[in-house]
Amino acid sequence: MVLTGAGLSTESGIPDYRSPASLARARRPIQGPEFARSEAVRRRYWARAVLGWGLMHGAEPNAGHRALAALEACGVVDAVVTQNVDRLHRKAGSRRVIELHGALAEVVCLACGALEDRDALQARLLTRNPGWADVAADGAPDGDAELPAHLVEAFHPVACARCEGVLKPRVVFFGDSVPRPVVDEAFAAVDAARVLLVAGTSLAVFSGYRFLRRAAERGVPVAIVNLGPVRGEEVATLKIESSTGTTLDLVARGLAS
Repeated sequence: MVLTGAGLSTESGIPDYRSPASLARARRPIQGPEFARSEAVRRRYWARAVLGWGLMHGAEPNAGHRALAALEACGVVDAVVTQNVDRLHRKAGSRRVIELHGALAEVVCLACGALEDRDALQARLLTRNPGWADVAADGAPDGDAELPAHLVEAFHPVACARCEGVLKPRVVFFGDSVPRPVVDEAFAAVDAARVLLVAGTSLAVFSGYRFLRRAAERGVPVAIVNLGPVRGEEVATLKIESSTGTTLDLVARGLAS
C-alpha cells in the first residue's frame, strides 16, 4: 500500500502547506465548521476557488504519479491512499485510489446532498461574476488563490441548482472528519499490505499519520520517500530524502521490468 500527500503533487505545480515557500506565507486554512456556518467564509472561499480551479484542473500527473500507476499495473502496488484532493492519481491511471480527504472535482449541497461537477459549477460562478477569470492571483494549497479582501467582497457565490442550498467542495476541510467507511477501507489496505510506502507527506495531520501507526502496530515494514522530516519516521525500515518523482520512477523501472 502507498500513502501519499501534497509533496507528491508539488512537482505537478500544485502548492503544498509545509514547504519553505508555503510556510513563509502567513495563511490560515479553511475550517470546515466555519465554512458551514459563515456566509463570509464561503464567499471568501469561492471567490478564491474560482481563480485557483484552473491551476488544479489543468495540472498533469508527474513521474511519481505515473510510477505508482505502473507499479499497480504490474501487481506491486495494491492500493493508493492519498491525502490529496487533486485527482492526479486517477488521471495517471491508478485504479484503486482511496481519497481520504475527497476531491475538488466534486461539489456537494449541504442541504439536499446533491452532487455537482466542479467544471459545471465553475461555469455558473463565472456567469454570475463576469470578468472574474481575468483577475490575476497566485495559486494556493486549498485549490484556491490569494486574493485581496476588497475583491472578495465583490464576489457573488451561487447556490445549489436543485434546492438553493449551500454548496461545499466535496473535501474534508480542517476540523472536519474523514468519513468512517473511507477510514475503514484505508485501514483494511494497511492490514493487507506486506509493506507500507509513505511518499510526499510529513504526516503532520493525524488523518494520515494513523495509518503509519497502524502499520507499525501490525509489524508491517514502512518505507518513506520525502524531502524533510516525517512524523513517526523512527519506525521506518527505510527513508529516502529525495524527490518523489525521481525516486518512484526509478523504483517502477526496477520492479516493473
